[in-house]
Amino acid sequence: MSELRQNLITRDWVIIATERATRPDQFANKKKCEILVPPHRADCPFCVGNEEDGTLETCRLGDSLRDSFASRTGWKVRAIRNKYPALSPTAEWMRISSGIHRTMAGIGIHEVIVEHPRHDLTTALLSVEEVANILLVYRQRYVEIRKNSYIETIIIFKNHGETAGTSLEHPHSQIAATPVVPSQFRSRIDEAIRYFDDTGECLFCRTLEDELAAKERVICESEHFVAFIPYAALSPFHTWIFPRRHSSSFDEITDTEITDLADTLKTVLAKFYYGLNNPDYNYNIRSVPIAQRATKYFHWYIAIIPRVTKQAGFELGSGMFINTALPEESAAFLRSIEIPTDSNFLPI
Repeated sequence: MSELRQNLITRDWVIIATERATRPDQFANKKKCEILVPPHRADCPFCVGNEEDGTLETCRLGDSLRDSFASRTGWKVRAIRNKYPALSPTAEWMRISSGIHRTMAGIGIHEVIVEHPRHDLTTALLSVEEVANILLVYRQRYVEIRKNSYIETIIIFKNHGETAGTSLEHPHSQIAATPVVPSQFRSRIDEAIRYFDDTGECLFCRTLEDELAAKERVICESEHFVAFIPYAALSPFHTWIFPRRHSSSFDEITDTEITDLADTLKTVLAKFYYGLNNPDYNYNIRSVPIAQRATKYFHWYIAIIPRVTKQAGFELGSGMFINTALPEESAAFLRSIEIPTDSNFLPI
């Protein structure tokens, strides 16, 4: 029989459709053939040799890689202004109300993080050091962007694959900083505050405590981080990575935690890569708005959503989700996936 589970952090009710449940291995990407991706493309704006294309570079992590290809590039990771930004720092802050119509100027920041000099890689195949380099640039840009007085919220995200919204092969992620707090942020913060007022506990810390006690939905854990599939996961293999240390804002992460998070993130994505045949996915780092740092009620985390199913009329019409994968079985499947020790730079 199907059951409804509630995700207390999002307040969503999720239908866990046990009668329609699909075995975890059946969610694997069914691509019949992989297009061979070259390590460099002259026409790719993110590839080596195109650094001076007129796009403003905001951060560069210098090169000390031993890899012979990367050693010629002069960089490990670059942050650049998005050539086609959704928001622009050059806009003038302005807000207009006319009756029920409200308008703001599109002021903000939209940057691309070019994650590696090579064109043919994905996070799952990078070394822990290389994933840590990406996280270091995330933190550096977060700290700098936060200083702009017009910024309210910073969103760090990655789209991997066509169905996840990416249009360029070269490994990259993005940072968008907005002059408003999105309603989804506000609703989750409101729930966190309500839970804290009722219990005196952080809802995220309590969730982590319960998941560690149950163990059945944990994918992997390390000294500083735990990756798990939530009890009421909104979709198959929907995964959260929580820091063990209570912290509200991503930029408070320490160097030691960055290395540990890099290992955890790579492990989860590698399990997706080998267990689900390199599925398209999105991940985002959920952190508090700029004005609400160092709270007792909110806990930053990473959400990873493999695009192994599609939303249909019921989801769009109700706002509820139907999950045809049991979270406990999905987590057990991912735990069973062995990652090759020589997985770096070996596309399947």
